[in-house]
Amino acid sequence: MINSSYLNDISMNIIKYPIITDKATRLLANNQYSFIVSPKSDKPTIKATIEYLFNVKVVKINTAHLPKKKKRIGQYMGWKSHYKKAIVTLSEGDTINLFAEEN
Repeated sequence: MINSSYLNDISMNIIKYPIITDKATRLLANNQYSFIVSPKSDKPTIKATIEYLFNVKVVKINTAHLPKKKKRIGQYMGWKSHYKKAIVTLSEGDTINLFAEEN
């Protein structure tokens, strides 16, 4: 088990931001959430961080290292950087509110 004070210090460095795409929103129906994570983080650390930050129970984590890709903007060529994606499956009844409700 990972120490909670350690997680408090590095939690923002592990989980960068959630992915909000068409595929990611379809996965929400299966109680699966997608996040961009640090490329050096491993599954137990990601699991402990998600459980600590959102107070939920994680059942399963799938990760993928996505390669850098060439991008063209007008006449300029560049690269879209390499990143790591984590798809987190939560237990029944647990949810993460990704969309803030405004009053």
